[in-house]
Amino acid sequence: MATNAIDQTRRMLSLVTYLRDRPGARVEEVARAFGITEDELISDLDVLPMCGTSFRGGDLLEIDTDGERIWWRNADALGSDSAQPLRLAADEATALLVAARAVATLPGLRESDRDALRSATAKLEEAAGEMAGASSRLSVTFESEGGVFAAVDRALAERRRLWIRYYSPARDALSDREIDPVRLFAVGHTYVEAWCRRSEARRTFRLDRVAAIELLDEPADPPPVELRDLSEELVQPAAEDPEVVVEVGPGGRWVAEYYPHDTAEELPEGGLRITLRTPDPASLRRLALRLGGDGRIIAPAELADSAREAARRALAAYGE
Repeated sequence: MATNAIDQTRRMLSLVTYLRDRPGARVEEVARAFGITEDELISDLDVLPMCGTSFRGGDLLEIDTDGERIWWRNADALGSDSAQPLRLAADEATALLVAARAVATLPGLRESDRDALRSATAKLEEAAGEMAGASSRLSVTFESEGGVFAAVDRALAERRRLWIRYYSPARDALSDREIDPVRLFAVGHTYVEAWCRRSEARRTFRLDRVAAIELLDEPADPPPVELRDLSEELVQPAAEDPEVVVEVGPGGRWVAEYYPHDTAEELPEGGLRITLRTPDPASLRRLALRLGGDGRIIAPAELADSAREAARRALAAYGE
């Protein structure tokens, strides 16, 4: 999969720990360990010294290389016992307090967890002092209302199967499914990761797209699955999914940042030729319309034709 800015940021964060523990590491060995070229590694090392040793700024990282080995001049600064204690800024304290109070109101939360959260919130309020006052004027409403979150949480606690009626925006349709929930998590929205009995595969469902839900008497029995790394893209295409080729100009390079893809080849004048896979190629017509003159679908041919026809219809309606 091609490297994008998110991959590079994740790699550079890992480099900090890796290099701190390996003074004098050889450039070729570090590049091999991270699966990148030596030129890419040197490019990362040119950026890292501009990063501070803490979120508040402070000393800059002192990393040096002669092209063969890498040295860290102030590695002790990251783990020193003499470092200043972490203190919350006003915005950080406010965000934590608002989130804690919101979570404490979630339906289905176990009372022991709710009590522990309230205790932690009280300690945070005491530590925040006057800053806690601002947070009391803010509130958060979760999209998982109507008992969906509570039903999923109970199913997890009691290891029971769920029936759901789920809306798929890609197909603009509702479908009935029986699922064995594996875990709840939040990445922007709240999701349940589950084994779907209809597709006989692991699927991720957004709670605000669950139109109806019912707790079943059957026990949940999902097969052993490796929990996905939530630092990766939420949607991971499968190898058997249809392949789509998109060409974008400089104004469409963001596609490579937001869509998981197999390759992203540089084109003249700053464009990209992006190859990706998706279980529903038709959903990419919306991407083509959004790109406008900054991109076009190359393959498959029938998808390219349907995207052009959708664009013609949109333009005709706009003209009317």
